[in-house]
Amino acid sequence: MPQRLWLIGCGNMAGAMLRRWIDSGQVSADAVDVVNRHDRDLPGGVRQSRALPDGPPPDAIMLGMKPQQIDEIVAAHGKRIAPTPVLISILAGVEETTLAQRFPGPAIVRAMPNLPVALGKGVVVLHARAAPQSAKDAVAALMAPLGLVEWTADEAMYGALGTLEGCGPAFLFRFIDALAKAGEALGIPADQAARLALATVDGAAAMAAVADASPATLADRVASPGGSTRQGLNVLDRDDALVKLLTETLQAAERRGREMAAEAKR
Repeated sequence: MPQRLWLIGCGNMAGAMLRRWIDSGQVSADAVDVVNRHDRDLPGGVRQSRALPDGPPPDAIMLGMKPQQIDEIVAAHGKRIAPTPVLISILAGVEETTLAQRFPGPAIVRAMPNLPVALGKGVVVLHARAAPQSAKDAVAALMAPLGLVEWTADEAMYGALGTLEGCGPAFLFRFIDALAKAGEALGIPADQAARLALATVDGAAAMAAVADASPATLADRVASPGGSTRQGLNVLDRDDALVKLLTETLQAAERRGREMAAEAKR
């Protein structure tokens, strides 16, 4: 597990990861250096500047800037990155071969986190084809406090997995909002509908996480034959409407991920 860590770019996602690492004791704030275009509100003790610090390389560097800035980072910091043992990339759509071409030297591990990592309730999908096992183990240990850590050996599958867990929170937020708005349509005051929708999703997710059955089975257990829940499920289940909608949603997001990967190769 890295003792010294440099972050190049520390926006919303990288910042959420960093705060969780520090809060969990996984990383010490005074062992972290951040390079940002502009100062951000970071945990106390974390150093930030416009350039990488002098001295020996850290145990690991994480790339957290925008993918389209990759060539700018190579020009500014490529020589300083080269001797680093491990390079972690959370850049969406930037494949391992592209990273290896831009940053020869370090073992490369791709990581796709989602925002609930801030609470230790996130998901991080990892992929590394050429990295030694020691580098993989170190990165997996670093990611452990963030939530569920999953590996995939197939980089094409990495994109699909990243679409599901990386984009999924936004789609669930939209569902919660839609559930609340549907409650408003029944005459429930907006603020109360919002509270009920959020608490309902939170409780249902917690129950599904510890249940001895699949979510599909849980739904059927809630729905009594001929009851009100069953009538509602009939709408969602009609012609697989909900599955088709979410499939189209994920496919659109994954398609954009492939486009970004192609753009990063240019």
